[in-house]
Amino acid sequence: MKKVLLIMLAVFMLAGMLLMPAACGKKNKLICGITDFEPMNFRDANGNWTGFDTEFALLVGEKLGMEVEFQEIEWAQKYNELESGAITCIWNGFTANASESDGTPRTQLVDMTYSYMLNQQCVVVRANRAGEFPSIGSIAGMTAAAEKGSAGESAARDLVGESGAVIDVPAQVNTLMEVKSGAVDCAVIDILLARNLVGSGDYSDLVILDIELESELYAIGFKKGDALRDKVNAIIKELYDNGTLMDLAIKYGLENTLLLDTSFGR
Repeated sequence: MKKVLLIMLAVFMLAGMLLMPAACGKKNKLICGITDFEPMNFRDANGNWTGFDTEFALLVGEKLGMEVEFQEIEWAQKYNELESGAITCIWNGFTANASESDGTPRTQLVDMTYSYMLNQQCVVVRANRAGEFPSIGSIAGMTAAAEKGSAGESAARDLVGESGAVIDVPAQVNTLMEVKSGAVDCAVIDILLARNLVGSGDYSDLVILDIELESELYAIGFKKGDALRDKVNAIIKELYDNGTLMDLAIKYGLENTLLLDTSFGR
């Protein structure tokens, strides 16, 4: 009997040793939940993730001594992914000063880092219809495309009003195809993305309306109570103070929208 117990104990110890590296490996990873969103996170010619947020995360991971992994997610599932542990943080042009479609402020759902970039939503239409939208009021009653679960979705619902409709799509880039095809009247997306795509290439027949919407702030979202948030905040401030973030912003043409609000989300 004693021999059997010793054998069982050895088996359990071996199983624990085999599982330990996998568990430790996941714990030492910074898994960033992202979508394809140029210039923040997008794939280069070789299929590798690049962009401002991509390089920013790699810099932070290096300072933390953590391996960085980019996990492409459905934006509407971002909180579920975070709560399940599938991702460590939401880091993808994540608008901090916004609410979800049910009115819940995002700051109640996650712990935000310092905000680091200025953004706003914009309205994109086909160039040959631009004259139909001289003001914000002219969008009321229209059909708009927006990424499900995004700040753009909330903005779109406000813009089109009760007489309009919002078509939800999986990613912001999909909204542009909806406009191009004529399936919707307009798209409501982040202006940083729109400036990179609209008016050239596949989207040369689209334009951004000269309508200014409310300003937004990008931050990184962590699970409530995650101590890693404060460590990342310290590194964000360090990278801002030593000019590293500005160099990175210049690389991606974002030098005029970079900021550091050290009081936000605290």
